[in-house]
Amino acid sequence: MEKYKNRKEVPEKYKWDLSDFFKNEKEFETSLKETKKLISKLPSYVGCTKEASKLYEFLNLEIEIISKWENLYVYSYLINDQELGNKDSIKRKSKSIDLCNDLNQNISFFEPELLKLSQEEYQKLFEIEPKLNEYKVDLDKIYRNKEHILPENEEKIINELVNAMDNFDDISSNLLNNEHNYGKIKLNDGTIETIATNNFRSLMKNKDRNIRKKIYVSFNKKLDQYGQTNASLLNAYIKKNNSIAKLHNFNSSWDEKLFNLNVTDQVFKTLVATVEENTKVLQKYYQLKKKILGYDKLFLYDLSVDISNNNKEYTIEEAQKITKEALKPLKEDYLNKFNKIFDNHYIDYCQYKGKCSGGYSFSTITNDSRILMSYNGEFDSVSTIAHEGGHNVHHQYLKENNPLQYRDQSSMVSEVASLTNECLLSNYLAKNGKTKEEKLAGIKNMIEVIISNLFGAVREGKIEEDMYNEVLKGGTLTKDFMDNLVLKSLKKYYGNTISLNKNAKNSWITRSHYFMNFYLYSYSISISVATNIASKIIDGDDEMLKKYLEFLKTGSDKYPLETFAKLGVNLEDKQVYENAIKYFDELINQYEQIYYEKEGETNEE
Repeated sequence: MEKYKNRKEVPEKYKWDLSDFFKNEKEFETSLKETKKLISKLPSYVGCTKEASKLYEFLNLEIEIISKWENLYVYSYLINDQELGNKDSIKRKSKSIDLCNDLNQNISFFEPELLKLSQEEYQKLFEIEPKLNEYKVDLDKIYRNKEHILPENEEKIINELVNAMDNFDDISSNLLNNEHNYGKIKLNDGTIETIATNNFRSLMKNKDRNIRKKIYVSFNKKLDQYGQTNASLLNAYIKKNNSIAKLHNFNSSWDEKLFNLNVTDQVFKTLVATVEENTKVLQKYYQLKKKILGYDKLFLYDLSVDISNNNKEYTIEEAQKITKEALKPLKEDYLNKFNKIFDNHYIDYCQYKGKCSGGYSFSTITNDSRILMSYNGEFDSVSTIAHEGGHNVHHQYLKENNPLQYRDQSSMVSEVASLTNECLLSNYLAKNGKTKEEKLAGIKNMIEVIISNLFGAVREGKIEEDMYNEVLKGGTLTKDFMDNLVLKSLKKYYGNTISLNKNAKNSWITRSHYFMNFYLYSYSISISVATNIASKIIDGDDEMLKKYLEFLKTGSDKYPLETFAKLGVNLEDKQVYENAIKYFDELINQYEQIYYEKEGETNEE
């Protein structure tokens, strides 16, 4: 895989096309001015909740402004992540954030005003102006907050405070991805590699255990130096979230999250309890890994080693072809939407120093998403295309089937779309891999996806829950507190299968998800549902495919539990999570069987 020093070296065909947002800086500035002008009209709608027709006008104006602002923000966010630290990009992003602050201030009158209405006054609005029913679900969601919305002036103050201190994630990201110097490593071929967040995972797959250890130690040494700074950022972020929740008459940020999702606490209690009861299955995989590697002890820097020995390097074009083939069970309409991703240059593929690490899909209510990734030629990059492509296609379905105000879904719903694709990809390679090693790579990929999204996300989600509870009871997050929390968690999940050295405790420092307010549990619910969907679609269950496509079309006018009901799934039922763990266990057995097969041997009876 060709390496690039900077963005200028990357071929244009491997960069995303952002022209659907704005063709140039002039268009961006023009839209910025137009949106500011529209925002200035909002105060004229104070009192609109007393007049149904004026309320309808306000809601139309608001969604128009939101659609324009989203394009400004996402465009500036994407460009900023291309080259972190670029002054022009920082300035552009700052403008879009300031615009959001302006928007929030100018609509802060609305919710308190709506909530002053009696139930009778509220219902009468829809009788007077039937067009208001276009927004009824959103208005109902606001109205159910009657006990949690403060008077207008108080909401304005809260918005000001939130906007003034809502940069903890940006600070952490800049430290991790741009400012830290993690050192360099000399590889076996003599090349010198600069260690960075966007190549750390691929470097940790190096076959030489001594090199992996050196990279791991060098990386964690730098993390450890800034552990207290990161703990302080997390403490401030969580304190802010809990404080805002309390001001809105919730007991905690967690209670507010449950309320907004309209999901019971029992869903997550069942999820955590079921996973923690089945950590032996996770340990079974690591015992197998240790056996295959021939190690007496397994360390964290051994976990990324590819035990499938699949040395194939996939070109970007090969990755595109494989993902399209893998998703054929989803049929023509889905595939047409997936092809748009490649045809329209929706992906920014290549890695280089200064580019934001990781992968994501970021859309607006009027534009298809753009996908950022750090393509490295290995199978996990192929998997990333399938995963983020799932988000892109999901949003295309939302756009086609919902008005502007409902073209969204919660993370626990949206992650099903991405993880189902990963299941299908792994199944395809397991069946169609050209070599035994490639087949094993397909199974191993799904095993790792489940480890990350089910076991890993529940483990780290529980850490996040413990962090919030510590701050809630008046404690302070420190480096020592976080280190101890992580070590205790790792021991519970890994048992005696993995030896934990002093660097094991640093993993929390790199977790950007901790700045996403209980996002991690969503992955665990999603992978549990996705394994069920994918296995049935693979088996040719056309009824499940039909249900799944309807699921993808369902917008935010339905709460998550209503959306999952379209699949016949009850999230309070532990069977949902037990089925996912059983699926995981079967993958381990399948992997072991294929691995120890002799050449020419088959599984046919």
